[in-house]
Amino acid sequence: MQMPTHIVAVGGIVENDEGKILLVKTQHGGWVFPGGQVEVGENLLDALSREVKEESGIVIEINNLIGVYSNTAIHKWYDGITDVPTKLMLDYACKNIGGELSTSEETTDCRWVERGKVLDLITGPAYRTRFEAYLNFNGSVTYIEYVTHPQFEQKLSTHI
Repeated sequence: MQMPTHIVAVGGIVENDEGKILLVKTQHGGWVFPGGQVEVGENLLDALSREVKEESGIVIEINNLIGVYSNTAIHKWYDGITDVPTKLMLDYACKNIGGELSTSEETTDCRWVERGKVLDLITGPAYRTRFEAYLNFNGSVTYIEYVTHPQFEQKLSTHI
């Protein structure tokens, strides 16, 4: 039996004391909220704290799981050769508790953005969908299945 291969990733929607949202600009994805892949042997919360700190310089407190997302598309990486497997993402609401804004090897810019202007910067449909779930969070976790290739298509949306 072949074991399934999935990427597990986490995302953090981080607010500061003024209610602004942390966004980072990536080389491939434009403006997004910080996050990334969970490394082998790493737990979800440690992965999220590490990714936010690496991409933005910000230290966080993790408050709520707000969404679980499945990207069920298998597609080619930016190199056009490597298969990218299906992905499971978990997004959390977070609070800024320290650090200083700074870029990294993965980010070219980072900033605090007024909550009402975030969707003016996030252009990727998957990230927009996930941020909208954050805006609509009512204590019930959102579950959305989508594909991103060949084009974005939302296949399922429910609350659990």
